Amino acid sequence: MTSKFWFLAKQSLNKKIKTKWFALANLLLAVVIIGLLNLDSIIHFFGGDFSSDIQIVLLDKTGNSEDVFRPSLALAEESFGLERKIIVNVSSQSLDELKEDLKESDKIGVVLERDSAHYLKAAVISNQKIDTLSYQTIIQALNTSKTQIAMRDADIAPEELEKIMSNISIDRIILDDDAKSEDEAMSLIMGTVFPTLILPFFMLVVFLVQMIGTEINEEKSTRSMEIIISNVSPKTHFFSKVLASNAFVLIQGILLFLYSGIGILIKMSSNVGSSSDFTGQISSIWDSLSQSGIMNRLPVIIPATLILMILSFIAYSLIAGILASMTVNMEDFQQIQTPIMMICLLGYYLSIMAGMFDGSIFIRVLSYVPLLSCLLTPALLVIGQIGVIDVGISILLLILLIYFMTKYGLKIYKVGILNYSTDKMWKRLWKAARVKE
Repeated sequence: MTSKFWFLAKQSLNKKIKTKWFALANLLLAVVIIGLLNLDSIIHFFGGDFSSDIQIVLLDKTGNSEDVFRPSLALAEESFGLERKIIVNVSSQSLDELKEDLKESDKIGVVLERDSAHYLKAAVISNQKIDTLSYQTIIQALNTSKTQIAMRDADIAPEELEKIMSNISIDRIILDDDAKSEDEAMSLIMGTVFPTLILPFFMLVVFLVQMIGTEINEEKSTRSMEIIISNVSPKTHFFSKVLASNAFVLIQGILLFLYSGIGILIKMSSNVGSSSDFTGQISSIWDSLSQSGIMNRLPVIIPATLILMILSFIAYSLIAGILASMTVNMEDFQQIQTPIMMICLLGYYLSIMAGMFDGSIFIRVLSYVPLLSCLLTPALLVIGQIGVIDVGISILLLILLIYFMTKYGLKIYKVGILNYSTDKMWKRLWKAARVKE
């Protein structure tokens, strides 16, 4: 029986991996992941350039706004984090001449004029549309220039004007001893880093449910299931599918991280100017992790997350296999797949929004719920809303779910695997659960 189990598991795994579909899908995934990580280099290769300067032609009809506009523009660049350098050239042309010169050009014209009602009015002229970040930078610079000109016209001393326009000095003080002064850094982590890391796990759960369900449904619809069950027990067949499906997602997960690693290495070795900025962003994220105190909790976070993920893969594969045994066609399979996907999607979104439920008992209780805990519990652990005891409860409940699905779900599987009834799928499931062994 052991040899038959390993034979079935191997055959099932080979059916998933040794196919043209698997090779083509992974080739596409590799191209997409590596391409997204190196999108700027690709655009640069085909003629685009993220590092090219933005040329602004300034037509100052006021006669004295240039000295205000330039520093305002530099301040706006810093505020928006604009990577491209803005170069301002002053023009003495007429407005019509400026418009004529801007045709068939990527330069941007800025015209400043006095306005009796609003101190200053401006026109931004370009041959094509301006990207949103560059446009917003120019708009902020114009608004700042207007404010400075208004205060200058009001005879405010230059020293006072500088004080008014300078950034406010803020001392960050948190009175709650339990709160952390690094909450802002934690918000950055939960808003960017964590969703990026859990997305592959979410994708793998989707692959897992689809793979095991589709394979069992295919064997039933082609009636090959009858031949298989006549040679091995339903228990052996069931657990061989679970093992093969989990081995598949493990291999697929390793490949996804491999593609990401290759993409990052290409990004860091790229000669495109933004590669240095990418390295700086990685350093910034690492500093944020250090400042948030999460590095000290990694010895707990990493093992707990891995245990929850492994147990959840097993739980999702058990549920998918049990429910798929009751299907007789693809329509039935779509019915049982939808609620499983909804549960997984709910856990994904709750984990992203975990920071919004600070101190909520409701979200803490949800972190104990099996199938949700694999995504939600690590998120709450990262931001410090739950502790080791809560993680232990989540793991224990997940183990109990796996135990009951193995014990009682196998009974449903034995009944359903050769059940070709035309009754409604959920009705067949209910009847199978009530059958006495």
